[in-house]
Amino acid sequence: MSDTNPPPQDILPVLGSVDDYLRFCMQYDASDLHLATGAQPFWRRFGNLQPIWDNAAVITPEDARRLAYGFLGEAQIKQLESRGDVDFAYSPDYGRFRSSVVQQRLGIDMVFRVIKTQIKSVEELGLPDTVRTLTRFHNGLILVTGPVGCGKSTTLAALVDSINAERQDHIITLEDPIEYIIEPKGCHVNQREVHTHTASFAAALRGALREDPDVIMVGEMRDLETIQLAITAAETGHLVLGTLHTGSAARTLDRVLDVFPIDQREQIRIMVSESLRGILSQQLVPRLDGKGRAMALEVLVNTPAVGNCVREGKTFMLAGVMQTGKSVGMITMDDSLRNLYASGQISREECESRAEDKIIMRKFFDS
Repeated sequence: MSDTNPPPQDILPVLGSVDDYLRFCMQYDASDLHLATGAQPFWRRFGNLQPIWDNAAVITPEDARRLAYGFLGEAQIKQLESRGDVDFAYSPDYGRFRSSVVQQRLGIDMVFRVIKTQIKSVEELGLPDTVRTLTRFHNGLILVTGPVGCGKSTTLAALVDSINAERQDHIITLEDPIEYIIEPKGCHVNQREVHTHTASFAAALRGALREDPDVIMVGEMRDLETIQLAITAAETGHLVLGTLHTGSAARTLDRVLDVFPIDQREQIRIMVSESLRGILSQQLVPRLDGKGRAMALEVLVNTPAVGNCVREGKTFMLAGVMQTGKSVGMITMDDSLRNLYASGQISREECESRAEDKIIMRKFFDS
C-alpha cells in the first residue's frame, strides 16, 4: 500500500471530477491516469501501473459518465457518442494532458497522459552531444523511436526547441494532439493539430510543403503516404523530425522500407540512404533506487557504411556497423543498457530482459 492510501477501514468514494484526479497525479508525479468503468482509479508512476488507493470504490457506469461529461466539450461529446472515441489535449489552468475517452463493453474508459509543460533541454535529458550535431543539419530525416510512453515526444520537443534557440528558421509541427507549446525564440513556429486544424498527418504534411518551412516535425509517421511525403520533404531541402513505434534502428528502417510496394523499395532505399541523418531509439527503464526511470538510448548516425547497408537492404548488419561507429557517437541499445547497469542505475533483471541480444548479455553477466 502506498503512502497516499487512506486508512484501510475507509472506502474512498469516486471523486467529484476528473480534475480532482489529475491534480493528485501531478502532485505525486504520476505519468498516466486511468479511469475505467468497472475498475478502481489507476495511475502509472515510474513505469508501474497500480491502483491509486487500494480501498478506492470501483467506478460505476454512472460515475464514469458523470466524470467524462463533466470535462468534455459539446463537440467532443458528440464525437464520443457518434464515433465511440475522442482524443485531444485537455488544458485546464493547472496543467496539460493528452486525453483519450472511449466507449467500451462496460461503459466509458478515460486515459490521461500528463504533459510536462516545461520543455526539457537536450542537456537536461542527458542526451549525448551527437544528438545536438544532428539538429544542426539543414535537411534530411531524423527519427525518434521507441514504445508507447518511452518519452519520444519529450525528446522530439527538446530537439525542436534546440533548433528554435539556435536558428532563424520557420518550424512547422504536426501533432495529434499538440503536447508541448513551443514558444518562438529565434524561429517562427507554427503548431498544427491533426483532427482540429487538419484532417490527417498526410494532409498536414502536404500543406506544410507549401508554407515555406525549414523544419517540419511530424508527430507520428503512421502510414505510407505520411512516410513517403516525409522522405520527399527531407530530400527537397527540409529538416524533417518524426517518430515511429519501433524498438531499434534496424527495425525502424525495416518499417520505413517495408511500408512501400515491392516495386518501389529499391528507389526508396536509395532515397533513405541519402536523406537519413540519424535515428534515436529509446526506452525508459525503472531505476534500481525506485526513484523514476533511466533512459536507455540507441543512436545511429548515417555514415557511408550505414548508407550502404540501407541501399543494399542489409539492415541486419547495422548492429555491427554501430559497434565500429562509436567514434562518431553511435551506441547500441545493449551497450546503453550495460552502461546503465554498470553505473548502478538499473538492475541486472531489467538489463537482461530488455537486451536485443540476450545471449551476449548473459555472457556479459557471467564473465
